[in-house]
Amino acid sequence: MTKPPEPGRGLPTRSSDRTPSGLELPSAYPAPAEPHLPGEFPFTRGIHRDMYRGRLWTFRQYAGFGSVRETNERFRYLLAEGQTGISVAFDLPTQIGYDSDDPLAMGEVGKVGVPISTVDDVDALFAGIRLEEASVSMTINSTAAMLLAFLVATARRRGIALERLRGTVQNDMLKEFIARKTDRFPLQPSIRIVTEVFDYCRRELPHWNPISVSGYHMREAGSNAVQEVGFTLANALQYFEAAKARGVPAEYLARRISFFWNAHNHLLEEVAKFRAARRLWAKLVRERLGLADPECCRMRFHAQTGGSTLTSEEPENNAVRVAVQALAAVFGGTQSLHTNGMDEALGLPSKTSARVALRTQQIIAFESGAADVADPLGGAPAIEALTDAIEDGARRIIAQIDALGGALTAIENGYQQASIDEEAYRHQRAVESGERVVVGAIRSGSSGRDSATSPADARSLAAERVDPALEETRVLELRRWKASRAPEDVARARRRLGKDVAGGRNVVEALVDGAEARLTIGEMAGELVTTFGEQRG
Repeated sequence: MTKPPEPGRGLPTRSSDRTPSGLELPSAYPAPAEPHLPGEFPFTRGIHRDMYRGRLWTFRQYAGFGSVRETNERFRYLLAEGQTGISVAFDLPTQIGYDSDDPLAMGEVGKVGVPISTVDDVDALFAGIRLEEASVSMTINSTAAMLLAFLVATARRRGIALERLRGTVQNDMLKEFIARKTDRFPLQPSIRIVTEVFDYCRRELPHWNPISVSGYHMREAGSNAVQEVGFTLANALQYFEAAKARGVPAEYLARRISFFWNAHNHLLEEVAKFRAARRLWAKLVRERLGLADPECCRMRFHAQTGGSTLTSEEPENNAVRVAVQALAAVFGGTQSLHTNGMDEALGLPSKTSARVALRTQQIIAFESGAADVADPLGGAPAIEALTDAIEDGARRIIAQIDALGGALTAIENGYQQASIDEEAYRHQRAVESGERVVVGAIRSGSSGRDSATSPADARSLAAERVDPALEETRVLELRRWKASRAPEDVARARRRLGKDVAGGRNVVEALVDGAEARLTIGEMAGELVTTFGEQRG
């Protein structure tokens, strides 16, 4: 049996307490504008007293493409190169709940993520990787409960106690309806499933994060930094309301909820955004949820560098953008980080660009000194003023959403969507007019480009390409797999799932039962559609 990869290759797991010249560093410097230390409420300066001096953020590179085998190879490669957490990207059919052999999946299998239709796919995805030792993040929403069921069934198959599983399932449907649009079921049933994942994880997966409330995709859709914070925290408050109706204690969810932020190019604004979001959330937990325990008020978050900021022109410049964005996330106190490949405006990241992206995190961690001091920019007048301004602006947005009846009602009325559309239009006009410079892009003048894009730009990096033949192979293999099943087991599991969905029972247990009976993701989604219907528009 192949030995599982050893994460890190001997890299240190904490930061340094001295500069390269031997100068001693305190874990944090005083910040005159903020009387609290890192690790103290309201956590403006970080959720831990010594931040990265005690433990570095998780190097969690996002990957998934082509086939299960290729994605597993990429995971194992990145783990061997020093990645410390696994983050899974799924293809569009998987995200929406279609099997790879469904006619609606044609042309999309394996294109933007790994195709997953069965529990055997998940088992193969993590071949040679010890799930009881890995931290797994699954970026999945409409079908989050189904992928979680596949993972639970895989763990049981391997004899792993569920309490040993650690990781996160994104499971954030509100932002799907606002920005990302990979929704399969209508809004209200979608929120029901989200809260049933909360309830299941509370009972069965004590170390699992049942939701990652995401501002990332709203920022990618065109929101600004203040909107990203305001809309995201309003969504989080809505999830607490839904959890309460499901009987999930607020104390549980406050301790297990995580957040997912974008990191864009303006270093100072982004650092301030992370600090403001953390401070505002701590205050909201006390003010709105009535939870005084500091552990309930700590915002744990993952950050990813901004995909929408990358350019297909002069793609090598993207490595610099990613480094600046990653530095902002570290200065801002992230617990987990993904750095984009420089070629992602052209296609899937190649192995080389994925390695450079990972090395960017490692250079920041081990060479830059940015991780040696908690909140190193705290107290700087510009940072403190921006932190205050973002918090104030986000509070006003939350108040507007409250006045509309909460995040869910506001989404149904199109408030967040219209606000983001307007901001995206304003940004694009500023780029096209030259008011906002994108270095190396086709706009002439200070951008550095005086003519249209050369075809050589797109050829200068060899982005990953998915072999079209993989889809045909995948479809044939899946059809053979389906034919090998026991029909009576499949029929029984489908009947149970359909009955539980229609009867209002928590569907996650039935989904786990279905995974073990070898139901596919398409069959599971089909049972939910029978009761819920499908989202249109």
